[in-house]
Amino acid sequence: MSIYALKPNFQALLRPLAGALARAGVTANQITVAAAVVSMLLGAFVVWRLPDAHAFLLIPVWMVVRMACNAIDGMLAREFAQMSRLGAYLNELADAVSDVALYLPFALLPPFSPLWTGLVIVLAVMSEYAGALGPLVGASRRYEGPMGKSDRAFVFGTLGLWAGLAAPPPEWSGLVMPVLAAALVVTIVNRVRGGLREGR
Repeated sequence: MSIYALKPNFQALLRPLAGALARAGVTANQITVAAAVVSMLLGAFVVWRLPDAHAFLLIPVWMVVRMACNAIDGMLAREFAQMSRLGAYLNELADAVSDVALYLPFALLPPFSPLWTGLVIVLAVMSEYAGALGPLVGASRRYEGPMGKSDRAFVFGTLGLWAGLAAPPPEWSGLVMPVLAAALVVTIVNRVRGGLREGR
């Protein structure tokens, strides 16, 4: 089970906005690149503000906006004839860049371990790579959980809210990263298995 299952409902809410953007000449690739640029700037700003953790409050806000951007760029591509090979590359690469930029500040926030946070970042990128490899074996793009992109956005958004409002987080919260790492390993396995099953 993954939060990704709620995506159709989220898209339905955003469809009028996607239509308005298409009529205004905004493209899917522009939304994709803009979301990655903002993610990088926000991540850098949060790091710059340390040890003041209040800037972490921006992360949950942006996570919601970023998920909206991800939904909108997909709708613009599919429903407004904007699909392209460049867009396929940008969609995957921009997501990886955004994830790294938004997760990295937590490596510098006690009690989160830089080592474990770094491992979570690597596994998060690997999980998306495992999903993107589906078409290579004759399957669809894989989105299995339990720790897909939407799930990670929820977790890191919650951690950002917690850090911003009640810094520093309690010592036991350092266990969150190992748990996330384990969930990401399961996600990678599930996506590989799902792709192999469908590919047959």
